[in-house]
Amino acid sequence: MTATGTFGLSSEARNLHWLLSNLVEEVPGVHSVAVVSSDGLLLLSSDPARNAAEVTSVRPEGPKGSSADLATIVSGIASLTLGAARLMDGGGVKQTMVAMEEGSVFVMSISDGSLLGVHATPDCDMSVVAYHMALFVGRAGHVLTPELRSELRKSMESAQ
Repeated sequence: MTATGTFGLSSEARNLHWLLSNLVEEVPGVHSVAVVSSDGLLLLSSDPARNAAEVTSVRPEGPKGSSADLATIVSGIASLTLGAARLMDGGGVKQTMVAMEEGSVFVMSISDGSLLGVHATPDCDMSVVAYHMALFVGRAGHVLTPELRSELRKSMESAQ
Protein backbone atom coordinates (compact mmCIF):
# COMPACT_ATOMS: atom_id res chain seq x y z
CA MET A 1 0.00 0.00 0.00
CA THR A 2 1.49 3.32 -0.99
CA ALA A 3 1.14 6.75 0.49
CA THR A 4 -0.52 7.92 -2.73
CA GLY A 5 -3.40 5.56 -1.97
CA THR A 6 -4.14 7.51 1.19
CA PHE A 7 -3.79 11.04 -0.19
CA GLY A 8 -6.75 13.20 0.78
CA LEU A 9 -8.06 10.83 3.44
CA SER A 10 -8.76 11.71 7.06
CA SER A 11 -6.16 10.81 9.68
CA GLU A 12 -8.41 7.97 10.92
CA ALA A 13 -8.62 6.48 7.41
CA ARG A 14 -4.85 6.82 6.92
CA ASN A 15 -4.28 5.11 10.28
CA LEU A 16 -6.49 2.18 9.26
CA HIS A 17 -4.58 1.88 5.97
CA TRP A 18 -1.34 1.85 7.96
CA LEU A 19 -2.64 -0.81 10.37
CA LEU A 20 -3.77 -2.96 7.45
CA SER A 21 -0.43 -2.60 5.66
CA ASN A 22 1.39 -3.58 8.83
CA LEU A 23 -0.78 -6.67 9.22
CA VAL A 24 0.21 -7.86 5.75
CA GLU A 25 3.88 -6.90 6.05
CA GLU A 26 4.51 -8.04 9.63
CA VAL A 27 2.67 -11.37 9.82
CA PRO A 28 4.38 -14.24 8.00
CA GLY A 29 2.14 -16.08 5.57
CA VAL A 30 -0.50 -13.37 5.12
CA HIS A 31 -1.27 -12.75 1.44
CA SER A 32 -4.10 -10.27 1.53
CA VAL A 33 -6.45 -8.54 3.94
CA ALA A 34 -9.86 -6.95 3.47
CA VAL A 35 -12.18 -4.96 5.69
CA VAL A 36 -15.78 -5.50 4.67
CA SER A 37 -18.91 -3.58 5.70
CA SER A 38 -21.95 -5.29 7.18
CA ASP A 39 -23.59 -5.18 3.74
CA GLY A 40 -20.63 -6.94 2.09
CA LEU A 41 -18.92 -3.96 0.48
CA LEU A 42 -15.15 -3.69 0.43
CA LEU A 43 -14.05 -0.81 2.67
CA LEU A 44 -10.32 -1.31 2.89
CA SER A 45 -7.91 -3.67 1.22
CA SER A 46 -4.25 -4.56 1.29
CA ASP A 47 -4.38 -4.39 -2.50
CA PRO A 48 -6.78 -1.54 -3.43
CA ALA A 49 -5.38 -1.06 -6.93
CA ARG A 50 -6.77 -4.39 -8.12
CA ASN A 51 -10.41 -4.63 -9.06
CA ALA A 52 -12.53 -6.87 -11.24
CA ALA A 53 -12.13 -4.65 -14.32
CA GLU A 54 -8.31 -4.80 -14.18
CA VAL A 55 -7.84 -8.54 -13.91
CA THR A 56 -5.43 -9.76 -16.55
CA SER A 57 -3.72 -12.55 -14.68
CA VAL A 58 -4.25 -14.56 -11.55
CA ARG A 59 -1.86 -14.00 -8.68
CA PRO A 60 -1.00 -17.36 -7.19
CA GLU A 61 -0.88 -15.93 -3.67
CA GLY A 62 -4.29 -14.23 -3.62
CA PRO A 63 -7.90 -14.98 -4.48
CA LYS A 64 -8.64 -15.06 -8.18
CA GLY A 65 -9.60 -11.73 -9.65
CA SER A 66 -9.54 -8.95 -7.14
CA SER A 67 -9.74 -7.65 -3.63
CA ALA A 68 -13.49 -7.60 -4.16
CA ASP A 69 -13.35 -11.40 -4.42
CA LEU A 70 -11.86 -11.65 -0.93
CA ALA A 71 -14.59 -9.30 0.31
CA THR A 72 -17.23 -11.57 -1.24
CA ILE A 73 -15.68 -14.65 0.35
CA VAL A 74 -15.45 -12.96 3.76
CA SER A 75 -19.06 -11.77 3.58
CA GLY A 76 -20.31 -15.21 2.55
CA ILE A 77 -18.39 -17.05 5.26
CA ALA A 78 -19.63 -14.58 7.88
CA SER A 79 -23.22 -15.02 6.73
CA LEU A 80 -22.99 -18.80 6.96
CA THR A 81 -21.41 -18.79 10.41
CA LEU A 82 -23.91 -16.23 11.75
CA GLY A 83 -26.75 -18.42 10.50
CA ALA A 84 -25.18 -21.49 12.09
CA ALA A 85 -24.70 -19.66 15.39
CA ARG A 86 -28.37 -18.65 15.42
CA LEU A 87 -29.55 -22.19 14.68
CA MET A 88 -27.33 -23.58 17.42
CA ASP A 89 -28.03 -20.82 19.93
CA GLY A 90 -24.28 -20.26 19.94
CA GLY A 91 -24.26 -16.50 20.50
CA GLY A 92 -22.11 -14.12 18.50
CA VAL A 93 -19.43 -15.37 16.13
CA LYS A 94 -16.00 -14.11 17.12
CA GLN A 95 -13.80 -15.73 14.49
CA THR A 96 -14.07 -18.22 11.67
CA MET A 97 -11.19 -20.07 10.07
CA VAL A 98 -11.22 -22.19 6.94
CA ALA A 99 -8.18 -24.37 6.29
CA MET A 100 -7.67 -25.54 2.71
CA GLU A 101 -4.90 -27.50 1.02
CA GLU A 102 -3.48 -24.37 -0.58
CA GLY A 103 -4.41 -21.65 1.89
CA SER A 104 -6.39 -20.43 4.85
CA VAL A 105 -9.08 -17.80 5.28
CA PHE A 106 -9.78 -16.10 8.60
CA VAL A 107 -12.80 -13.91 9.32
CA MET A 108 -13.18 -11.82 12.46
CA SER A 109 -15.92 -9.39 13.47
CA ILE A 110 -14.79 -5.79 13.93
CA SER A 111 -17.81 -3.73 14.95
CA ASP A 112 -21.39 -3.06 13.84
CA GLY A 113 -21.23 -6.04 11.50
CA SER A 114 -17.99 -4.98 9.81
CA LEU A 115 -15.54 -7.79 9.20
CA LEU A 116 -11.82 -8.36 8.87
CA GLY A 117 -10.82 -11.06 6.40
CA VAL A 118 -7.35 -12.51 5.93
CA HIS A 119 -6.11 -14.87 3.22
CA ALA A 120 -2.94 -16.70 4.29
CA THR A 121 -0.73 -19.60 3.34
CA PRO A 122 -1.66 -23.12 4.44
CA ASP A 123 1.41 -23.33 6.67
CA CYS A 124 0.91 -20.01 8.45
CA ASP A 125 0.95 -19.97 12.22
CA MET A 126 -2.80 -19.68 12.85
CA SER A 127 -2.37 -18.41 16.39
CA VAL A 128 -0.08 -15.60 15.20
CA VAL A 129 -2.53 -14.61 12.44
CA ALA A 130 -5.45 -14.66 14.90
CA TYR A 131 -3.47 -12.63 17.45
CA HIS A 132 -2.61 -9.91 14.92
CA MET A 133 -6.18 -9.86 13.65
CA ALA A 134 -7.39 -9.34 17.22
CA LEU A 135 -4.91 -6.47 17.60
CA PHE A 136 -6.24 -4.88 14.40
CA VAL A 137 -9.84 -5.30 15.55
CA GLY A 138 -9.02 -3.80 18.94
CA ARG A 139 -7.39 -0.79 17.34
CA ALA A 140 -9.86 -0.33 14.47
CA GLY A 141 -13.16 -1.17 16.13
CA HIS A 142 -13.65 2.05 18.04
CA VAL A 143 -12.76 4.32 15.09
CA LEU A 144 -14.76 2.50 12.41
CA THR A 145 -17.70 4.91 12.63
CA PRO A 146 -20.44 5.21 9.98
CA GLU A 147 -18.70 8.37 8.71
CA LEU A 148 -15.36 6.59 8.37
CA ARG A 149 -16.98 3.58 6.68
CA SER A 150 -18.56 5.97 4.16
CA GLU A 151 -15.20 7.67 3.53
CA LEU A 152 -13.45 4.32 3.04
CA ARG A 153 -16.17 3.07 0.71
CA LYS A 154 -15.89 6.21 -1.44
CA SER A 155 -12.09 5.93 -1.56
CA MET A 156 -12.34 2.29 -2.72
CA GLU A 157 -14.86 3.29 -5.41
CA SER A 158 -12.59 6.08 -6.66
CA ALA A 159 -9.60 3.69 -6.77
CA GLN A 160 -11.46 1.53 -9.25
